[in-house]
Amino acid sequence: MKAPAPLAFALLFSLALPALSQAPLPHLTRRGAVTHLVVDGKPWLSLGGELLNNAASTAGNVRGAWAGLASLNLNTVLVGVGWNWTEPEEGRFDFSAVDEALREARSRRLRVVLLWFGSWKNGTSSYAPAWVKRNWRKYPIARDRNGNGREILSPLSTANRDADARAYAALLRHLREVDSATRTVILVQLENEVGLLGDSRDHCQEADAAFAAPVPTELTDYLRKNRDALLPETRKLWDAAGGKASGTWEQVFGPGPGADEAFMAWHYARYMNHLAALGKKEYPLPVFVNAWLVQPQDKQPGDYPSGGPQAHNHDFWRAGAPRVDILAPDIYLADFAGIGALYSRGGNPLFIPETRAGAANAFYAVGQLNAQMFSPFGIERQPAAGPLAKAYAVLSQLAPVILEHQGTNTMRAVVVESGAASQKIQLGDYVFDCAVRRGWNAGPSDARRGYAILIQTAPDEFWAAGATLNIRFASMRAGTPLASLASVEEGAFENGAWVVGRYLAGDDTGMGGDDRASLRLPADPRILRFSLYSYR
Repeated sequence: MKAPAPLAFALLFSLALPALSQAPLPHLTRRGAVTHLVVDGKPWLSLGGELLNNAASTAGNVRGAWAGLASLNLNTVLVGVGWNWTEPEEGRFDFSAVDEALREARSRRLRVVLLWFGSWKNGTSSYAPAWVKRNWRKYPIARDRNGNGREILSPLSTANRDADARAYAALLRHLREVDSATRTVILVQLENEVGLLGDSRDHCQEADAAFAAPVPTELTDYLRKNRDALLPETRKLWDAAGGKASGTWEQVFGPGPGADEAFMAWHYARYMNHLAALGKKEYPLPVFVNAWLVQPQDKQPGDYPSGGPQAHNHDFWRAGAPRVDILAPDIYLADFAGIGALYSRGGNPLFIPETRAGAANAFYAVGQLNAQMFSPFGIERQPAAGPLAKAYAVLSQLAPVILEHQGTNTMRAVVVESGAASQKIQLGDYVFDCAVRRGWNAGPSDARRGYAILIQTAPDEFWAAGATLNIRFASMRAGTPLASLASVEEGAFENGAWVVGRYLAGDDTGMGGDDRASLRLPADPRILRFSLYSYR
């Protein structure tokens, strides 16, 4: 085919621009059991990282914070935006640091998730502007049961809500004006780890009056209509108080911290729903909220942020904040898999906006838990050649295949600790026995863990991606219980096409000694395509 002349090519390009600008905004779409984030018309797997809280507080600091990100193989950066630096004086907005962050992202072909630090960050109100903090009679703060004020704006206050909402809506309006053509921003996080610290509920004047009043009918109607689908924690709390369809908070949910936390969850959710609705009127991007998780030492709500979007509060958030699309966990606890499962209940899409920088957990999140985002905090602190950068290099190549197989029975992920027994997983007619490779017990934390994603593409054909594992095989087929490798390719995806680097057999597939073939995934993660056969 003859290449177009330069003028003809320019005309073709100019004709294509309107179609590009008409691509749908980033949005969520459900396919089977999985909800995908769609960006530029295609599912998007966010291999992300969150900058330190104040990295984007000035345009000058933004440039320094982004300097080393290109070497980490990210495709998404989470950027904090503080109410205090965007509205330093009431009604005067300054989005210059946001604009600089967007320019830096575009120059590196990265997408952005903006984190709105408005009324609350880590439960407190440190990012509220000084003109809000100083006028605490107009913008009331939460109070504990002894009447002591907290550095926490009360979610019961319409003045607090409306001031925050005006600033948030201004930010979304600005995004529509400066980013709707390029669509660099794909998601927005509302506030950060909301909930009341220091007591199980707010005792300010407005809160005490609302707690003594009847539970809103919007909530009781939701509970009645969804009784059989409620989470077990909600059903237990409600049933223990008699399952009433009306009454005060203590009458419907019983006296004590359970009713207090339900009350706070409802009011935080309503506050956030108001912000989300106004923001989407300006620019309808998907919105999520994130949760500070209950810690092992916590005894009651208030030790952790009471009423936040913790997993046991999700029914109250779904009832109170239908305009919020995702309830997300910040996972710093050891039970990564268990927390991911809790946040996948009731059709909630799993996005992980804050966590530790573990390569094994990144593989497990997207391969086993169907996560759509994995994002370690303080990403600018990560080394360019570290385990996370190497993991992201592999996952970014395999992302289209992962997204295609999420929510099906054709993909599994595994993490095996050094010294632990091997783990067996089944795909189709085959069982995969996964064990940490011998002699790999020293070095960085991820070198002490074996991990892999296994994907079945045909009855005998598979992908494997991961590190530090030996994988052996058995057959579930009647009459042929043994299984081995028919072929193995090591390679990479280049522009979406699989390119074989080398064909593996012999020493590189564990042959010799006990005469059993195996896949051998070394310390640095890589991708293998292989086929199996069964025999007896």
